[in-house]
Amino acid sequence: MLVLYFITYQKKNNSMKKILFSALLLTHSFIQAQVDRSIMPKPTEAKKINISESQVFTTVNGITVILSENHKLPRVAFQFIIGSDPRIEGDKAGLSDFMGSLIMSGTEKRTKDQLDKEIDFIGANLNASNSVVNLSCLTKHLDKGLELMNDIMQNANFPQSEFERVKKQLQSNLLSTKSDAGSMAKNAVSKLNFPKHPYGEIMTESTLNNITREDIIASYQNNFKPNGGYLVVVGDINRIELEDLITKYLLAWRTNGPIFTNPANDGVFPTGNRVVFIKKPGAVQSVVSITYPVKIRTGEQDQLPLKVLNGIFGGGGFGTRLMQNLREDKAYTYGCYSSLRITEFGSWMSAGGNFRNAVTDSAITEILKEFQTIKTDLVKDEELNLTKSSMAGDFARSLESPETVAEFAYSIIKNKLEKDHYQTYLQRLDAISKEDVLAMSQKYFTSTNCNIVVVGNEEIIESLKKFDSDGKIEFLDAFAEEVKDIKLATISKDELIEKYLFAVSLTSSAKEFSKKVKKVKSYERVIDMSSPQIPIPLKMTEYFVSPTTEAQKMEGQGMVFQKSYYDGSTGFKFDMQSGKKDMTSDELASKKKSSGLFPEMNYKTNGTNYELTGIENDNGNDYYVLKLIDGENVSYDYYNTTTYLKEKSISIQKVGEETNESTTTYNDYKNVSGILFPHSLTISVGPMNLIGKVSKMELNGKIDLKSLIE
Repeated sequence: MLVLYFITYQKKNNSMKKILFSALLLTHSFIQAQVDRSIMPKPTEAKKINISESQVFTTVNGITVILSENHKLPRVAFQFIIGSDPRIEGDKAGLSDFMGSLIMSGTEKRTKDQLDKEIDFIGANLNASNSVVNLSCLTKHLDKGLELMNDIMQNANFPQSEFERVKKQLQSNLLSTKSDAGSMAKNAVSKLNFPKHPYGEIMTESTLNNITREDIIASYQNNFKPNGGYLVVVGDINRIELEDLITKYLLAWRTNGPIFTNPANDGVFPTGNRVVFIKKPGAVQSVVSITYPVKIRTGEQDQLPLKVLNGIFGGGGFGTRLMQNLREDKAYTYGCYSSLRITEFGSWMSAGGNFRNAVTDSAITEILKEFQTIKTDLVKDEELNLTKSSMAGDFARSLESPETVAEFAYSIIKNKLEKDHYQTYLQRLDAISKEDVLAMSQKYFTSTNCNIVVVGNEEIIESLKKFDSDGKIEFLDAFAEEVKDIKLATISKDELIEKYLFAVSLTSSAKEFSKKVKKVKSYERVIDMSSPQIPIPLKMTEYFVSPTTEAQKMEGQGMVFQKSYYDGSTGFKFDMQSGKKDMTSDELASKKKSSGLFPEMNYKTNGTNYELTGIENDNGNDYYVLKLIDGENVSYDYYNTTTYLKEKSISIQKVGEETNESTTTYNDYKNVSGILFPHSLTISVGPMNLIGKVSKMELNGKIDLKSLIE
């Protein structure tokens, strides 16, 4: 408005321009003279916040109902939280998560499709997990919405077909874990801190295979009970209306026994610094996580000053100590963070990030140094004020959400907090001093009782020993299972290749092998591909024409997504995004080494750089690991120590500044004209998994590659 007035005034009376401009200058000079910008302004005194109280009552079947009325919009949100605590699941670890993934798969009254259609028809959002069911819908659809929600909570039936579908999806997820360093580190951190607690249980391929549909049903019946549960309701509904709906749909729901309660657990505190290593072949950077179990529960007095400490240390963005040291000063990483998790069952603080192999040990040194510094020196005023200001802002913004009031009421009841816990939040935050932060660090952290988890290339192992209090590094696999014996290979790399070639050709001599291979003039293999992440079926076709011509095509719904061709001297690649491109000289050289019916038979003579690294255990089986180096690209082939068949390949390729990793597993070897070929495979690239089944495998048939070349 001031700007508009000024412009208008000038047009009406231009003679006043100089006078007004001078006045503005004088005003600006006066303000500048009165404000010293080198001095941080004093924060205003934090006041107690008035937060409207939720209505709380308990039903006759034991549900605690929390209602926060908000009539601004004609919409209501329901959230039912079960009262049972997580359980130890042992050899069926992951059971409750499996159940949660299936709970929306149908009920006694409705199939999954029927349920989805009815939800869509009223424009509702209804979802569920192993411990929570959420519903959001318009006020006018409350009756129907709560009826559907109640059907999920009481009548889920877990169809066998859906059980099999979700099981395959979970198997695919587990396969991705083996190539995801972050997931490996997370598994290890949980297991180390809480080895005999639900927090520390990890689903593996073995535990998943132990779970039956009957186990899923039992888990649902044992956990989904009204007594001890919470129904949090927010939105356009009053208590009388809510009570009528509860009477109609929920009061008939009766318990089948007491809810399960889990004892508190402080986690396992190492007696010294403990270093755990998870091998990720070919990794160009390491994932590091340093964790301290902390003896604190939700709602305890130290919780808020500990959160302030975490915000200063590494949980508050780019200005934190970890970011300033390891990113801005040392340039070891793009990001180094800390996090604090406080629960009623156990808590911990962690710090870490992703670091280049060459600086992994230096990064750990700096993180431990920062832990030492923050417990010996007072933090700076600007650090403290900035963190508290940020936390106060986050809290204020949370109050803008109607759900916040109900969440506060739930937290007060669940965690046995003081009634005015949230009203006094800003006052308590404002009162936290530098001395309080120092006291927190001295109370909860020492330099010799942390778990140090590193996921990376084996080349960095030796540099990590200095951080372990006894100098002995422990080795875990991707699912935090102990790798007990590191076995050395008792055969040479060339003996391994020979045994593999004899195994796939069902021969026992080089002469027999050569004779059989020469008979194979061509083959065509068609693989039907599917993926949980891709809604359409795909088909991959592989061609081979002796001695070196090969081609590949990926297609679906009448479209060719990718194809490639190589004839021993020239070749090209095609994809829908970038089109057709001739292979580079480096790509041709690499292709020459890897072409042929069995590329391994030429390793010794074609200049392939390969070595036998040893024996590794994967999912209960031992494998010889053959490492192949092609410039900046590295791959690892896994050969079963009993059958000598190749069952897995890990490929790490450098493309510009990016590093791409893929894993292919081979299973279900079948005899085709006297030679064993895998008929089941899975290709994993990051979170993406392609599952393939061979639908056609033909040797020495007629192959026309003309259409592929064009």
